[in-house]
Order: sequence, then structure tokens, then C-alpha cells
Amino acid sequence: MLHIVPLEPVDYLVIGHITVDLTPSGPVLGGSAAYAALTARSLGLRVGIVTMRGNEIPLDGLENIPVVSGEAEASTTFENIYTAQGRTQHIRRVAPKIDFAIVPEAWRRAKIIHLAPVAQEVDAVLPAGFRPSLLGLTPQGWMRAWNEAGLVQPCAWENAESALADAGAVVFSVEDVGGDEEIIEQYAHTGRLLAVTEGVAGARVFWHGDSRRFRAPKVDEVDATGAGDVFAAAFFVRLLNTRDPWEAARFANQVAAISVKRPGMAGVPTYDEIQRCLMEVLD
Repeated sequence: MLHIVPLEPVDYLVIGHITVDLTPSGPVLGGSAAYAALTARSLGLRVGIVTMRGNEIPLDGLENIPVVSGEAEASTTFENIYTAQGRTQHIRRVAPKIDFAIVPEAWRRAKIIHLAPVAQEVDAVLPAGFRPSLLGLTPQGWMRAWNEAGLVQPCAWENAESALADAGAVVFSVEDVGGDEEIIEQYAHTGRLLAVTEGVAGARVFWHGDSRRFRAPKVDEVDATGAGDVFAAAFFVRLLNTRDPWEAARFANQVAAISVKRPGMAGVPTYDEIQRCLMEVLD
């Protein structure tokens, strides 16, 4: 059974699990799909989310963004554990895989379709009938596996070659590939356009055999959770509007820098903050 809210066409469709993130202060809403959707909303777009989730926590933080969800016993749930040796991530529950069949017909023609997996939950190639102007991928969820105890570890991205060939733009972090430069070069050679985020160092963009580095603004970081998803959404939207990946990267860096100055989803930039970023990039 599907939970479907009244639907209108959207400009930005994001497909991926909305998650429950376990924190010392209690469970909170999370997931790439949520952060990217809120960013696209602040950019002035009509946004929709397709996911699979339980009902452990409400979706109040999504500001009435329409969500189409298949029924699930539980949402995909993550917990980060910090020790003297560093951070380990555990996946406590996994919602079912997302079937493209549940995507409303009116949403299959969104200008941007963003596949945003966190736990291998969606196929990386769109089926026939989906006609975005830009297909954007954030493949971290295809680069992630977990053992019986739920400990998350990096893994090879299966079917990466076909996915990269179909995508208009791909964004992932250097941590997603364990800092492996050979993998980055391979993906850059296979894909049309690749952006690799590097935290406080900014991002690198690979396009048409060229690569450029874009430094991030210096800010006082409070919480970097979701910053990569904010970058990706800003990058995809600006890329579609300008067809200029270099300008898109400069803009996305500015937007992502704002997001780390506040905790969690409160860090997603507002419409006014994004307008200021646009003015800075255009100056």
C-alpha cells in the first residue's frame, strides 16, 4: 500500500531512503534524499521525494515537500559511534528497495532526477519512461556495505560503468572511495561530469578531460552532516541552469559552506542565503 499525498508536477525529483539517524539526543530525520530535497526547495524549485520508510518519526522537517512512500516495517536507520580510534557507522535497520514503478507518472518528467541511495536501495539506471533534462547521481549508497553486526564498510560500486555513462553528473566524496585516486580517475574517464567533494578543502570537478579544484570558503564548522548532499543538489540545479560545471561548483561550494555552520537539517541554507551565494558567484 502506498502513502500518496496530492501531487503536482515537480522540477526536482529525488529518489532514495529517508532515514532515521540515531543521535545522543534521540532519533532525527536524515538521509541524502531529505537534505537534497530541502536544498532544492530553498533554490525555488518544486520538489518531490520517492522513498521507502516506516513511521518512526514524522516528516515535519521536510516543510510539506510531497513524499511518495511504499510501506515498510521500519526506516533505514543509521548510528554513528565515536571512539578514541575514530568514527564507526552502523546500519541498524534497512527499509526495502525502492521500485521505480511507484514513481508517479507526473514526476517522471522532472527536469532533474536525483538518485540518492544510502543503502543500495535503488537501481542506478533509470528505466524507460523517465525523461529528465539532467540525471544526477550521488552514489555513496552503492559504495557502502555492512556485515551481520551492521558495521558499514566501503565496497565496490557494481555496474558503475553503465550508471556513469547514463548520468549527466555524478557527485561523491573522496571518503566514499577511501581516497583511492585510481578509482576517481577511472570514474572521471567513464562519466560525462564528475564532482568529488573534499570537505574543508572544497571540491574537484572533472569534465571533458579537464579537472579543476575549487576551494571552499573558510567557516566555523558546527556539523558537516548532509553537506555533501547540499553541495550535490546545488551543483545539479546550477548546472542545469547555466550548463557551466565550473560555475556550478563555485556556487555549490558556497552553499555547502553555509550548511556546516548549523547542526543537522537546520543547516540547509534558506532561500535568502542562497540568493546571497548567487550574488557572490556572479560578482
